[in-house]
Amino acid sequence: MIKIIPVKTKKELKQFIMLPFKLYKNDPYWVAPLIMDQKNFFDPKKNPYYEHSEVQLFLAEKDGEIVGRISAQTNTQHNKFHEDKIGFFGFFESINNQEIADKLVQTAYDWIKEKGMDTIRGPMNFSTNDECGLLVDGFESSPFILMTHNPPYYLELLTKTGIEKSMDMFAYLIPKRPTPERLQRIVEKLQKRGRFIVRELSSKNKKELRKDLEIVFTVYTKAWERNWGFVPMTEKEFFHLIDSVIDLVRPEFFYLAFVDDQPAGFYAALPDYNQILKKMKGRLFPFGIFHLLLGRNKITRMRVITLGVIKEYHNRGIDTVFYTKNFQIANEHKKLNIKEAEMSWILETNTMMNRIATNLGGWVHKTYRIFDKKIT
Repeated sequence: MIKIIPVKTKKELKQFIMLPFKLYKNDPYWVAPLIMDQKNFFDPKKNPYYEHSEVQLFLAEKDGEIVGRISAQTNTQHNKFHEDKIGFFGFFESINNQEIADKLVQTAYDWIKEKGMDTIRGPMNFSTNDECGLLVDGFESSPFILMTHNPPYYLELLTKTGIEKSMDMFAYLIPKRPTPERLQRIVEKLQKRGRFIVRELSSKNKKELRKDLEIVFTVYTKAWERNWGFVPMTEKEFFHLIDSVIDLVRPEFFYLAFVDDQPAGFYAALPDYNQILKKMKGRLFPFGIFHLLLGRNKITRMRVITLGVIKEYHNRGIDTVFYTKNFQIANEHKKLNIKEAEMSWILETNTMMNRIATNLGGWVHKTYRIFDKKIT
C-alpha cells in the first residue's frame, strides 16, 4: 500500500532531504547537495521565498519505506508578473514505480487546485531562479553546478501521469580553444562603436561588492522581464541567493557593462564546484571542507549561468564582449585549468542565444524539460 505523507516534522523533513542519497547511491554521475544547505533552503525562517508564497512537501511511503517525494508550491511573484494562475511542483524523486509517481503528482495537483490555480508546472525547485527542469537527454555525465540530474526513467513516469511538455532548455558544452585575434579586434571595435565599457565585479571590499551587486539586481530585473518563465526576485531573495554563492564567485568571471556610465548589462559564470561537491558526499564536515579548500584550483570546468542586457542597449555587441572576455580569461588564467564550459540553461525558443552558443563551438549535450498540465 502506498501512503502520501505531508511533511510536518523535522524527522519527515530529514527523510525528504535524504531520499536522493538512497536512490542515487549507485549513480556515478549524481552530485549530492550539501545537507546543511538543503536544511536551510526548506527553512521558512531562512528562505525568503516563503515570505510571499506557500510550499508543501510530500513523501511517498510503501511498506514502511520512503520511496518518493514531491513539493507543491504557489509563486505569487510569477503570477503577478505574468498575470497567470500557475502552481508549481518540484523536487520530484521516485523509485521506478508508476503508481507512486501517479500518486505524488496527483497530490501536488490537488494541493495546487485547492489554491485556486488553473495549471500545474514543473519541475521547479522552487522557481526558474533555482534549479529546474527534468533531464531528458544527456545522462552520461555529471551536471554542472546548480543544474539537475535524474534517472532516464523519470521521463516516462512523469509523462504517464498526464503532464505534457511546455518548454525544453538546452545546455551547451563548449571546449577550450584559443581566442582568435580577429575576434579580439572585433571586440575592441564593438566597445568603441557602442560606447560601452565592461569591467569585473569589484573585489576591493564588501562595501564596493555590495554596490556592484545592487547594480546587478537592477539590470537583472529590467533585462530578463520578457523571458519565458522569468520570475522577478524580491530584493531579499536576490541577496539571499548572492549570499549562498558569494564564496564561489570569482570576480574575473563576473562582469558589469556600462554605457555612458549607466548600467547596461551583467554576466555571471562560475567554476564548476560540482567537481568538488561530488567528493564531499553532501557533508561539509569533517573532511568535506578539505576537499573544498584543496580542490578550488583543480576545477577544469566552468558554467556560464546568466547574462542580461537592458533592451535599450541591445545590438551593441555587449553580449559578444562578455563571452569573449570570459573565455579568454578562462583560457589564459595561470591559476585555473579550465578545459571546457557549459552555457546553461538556454530556452529552445531563444534563437539568438542558441546561435551564440553554436558560434562559440558549442553543442547541446544535455536537454532539460518543463511540463504543464491544465487543472480541471
